[in-house]
Amino acid sequence: MTSRLERKKRRRLKKPVRNVLIIFCVLIVGLVSYNLTIKPDKTYTKETEHKQRAQQVDAPKKEPLQTTIKISAAGDFTLGTDENFTYAGSFPDEAQKNGLPYFAAELGDVFKQDDLSTVNLETTLTNATEKAVKKFRFKGDPSYVQILQYAGIESVNLANNHTFDYLQKGYDDTIATLKENKVGYFGYEHTYVTTIKDVKVGVIGYEGWDDTEETRAKVKAGIEEVKSQGAEIVLVHFHWGIERQYVPTSSQQTLARFTIDSGADLVLGHHPHVVQGIEEYNGKFIVYSLGNFMFGGNRNPNDKDTYVFQQTFHLTDGQLTDKKEIKVVPFSISSVSERNNYQPKLLTGDEAVRVKNKIIDVSNQIKESDWTKYEVE
Repeated sequence: MTSRLERKKRRRLKKPVRNVLIIFCVLIVGLVSYNLTIKPDKTYTKETEHKQRAQQVDAPKKEPLQTTIKISAAGDFTLGTDENFTYAGSFPDEAQKNGLPYFAAELGDVFKQDDLSTVNLETTLTNATEKAVKKFRFKGDPSYVQILQYAGIESVNLANNHTFDYLQKGYDDTIATLKENKVGYFGYEHTYVTTIKDVKVGVIGYEGWDDTEETRAKVKAGIEEVKSQGAEIVLVHFHWGIERQYVPTSSQQTLARFTIDSGADLVLGHHPHVVQGIEEYNGKFIVYSLGNFMFGGNRNPNDKDTYVFQQTFHLTDGQLTDKKEIKVVPFSISSVSERNNYQPKLLTGDEAVRVKNKIIDVSNQIKESDWTKYEVE
């Protein structure tokens, strides 16, 4: 009796299971039938594939970003004088008589139409009175910093033999004045890194009297420092050479080439008070001496020739390319020939040709000039 009841119970349990199985089978059969009766639209699939391929081929490629940065460099800016010079006809005398805009009146827009201007500031801007013990000690009123602004000069080198003419106070005052007036400065331990069109440019400066291991170590460290700050273009200023000598010393040449080999993109020199030549080395330019420019340290130097060196750097997607484009702009340090009136004048005509040929001639005394092929008007 018990066995019969259990069998009956098991039969009742199996019935729902059978129903579930039947439903499941019906669903499977239905899905299979549906897939067999619905044909895939193969034409659509191929057309879509062709269209996708065409879109990939015809899609406009992103053009690389091309950037140009024009940099101008000039030589010695001595905005002031030695206090032992007589006052009449001095730089302060001209400033008092004519006002500060006078000094930049004959520059044209050479510094205003570039992206960065850099010069050698060979003076102190201070009211200090305690002087270094040496023959010439230059200083100018701190207000003379405005002359740099009138000219369109954004940065100055401080690594030279007149920076400490008024000792540490004069040096500190000069830096404070430049900072207050938003003029960039560099030299010795100071570096200047600025961003132009989303590209960082780094500038450093040193005294380079001798090509020593110590100097080389400082230069190499300085280049590495500005590069670590993201500088894509590196400029190095050197105060070096022998006064009134038109051909750079062997020490200048070896130090300059080492600097290029260490990662500099342009080397700029000053101190001789006359122009020296330009050399192309390993695809970069070395400008050995830019000479005087706005020079309050001499009322009437025999050689008043000078120039502005301009280089336009070309970048693709923020990376410096090998394209070279330069311009040499002849100047006189004075707008009158009989004396130095501290008003640099842009030269034109025969005088411009004469100064340009002079620069080519002194360049040929280093090696044959081939940099002229990179010049643009």
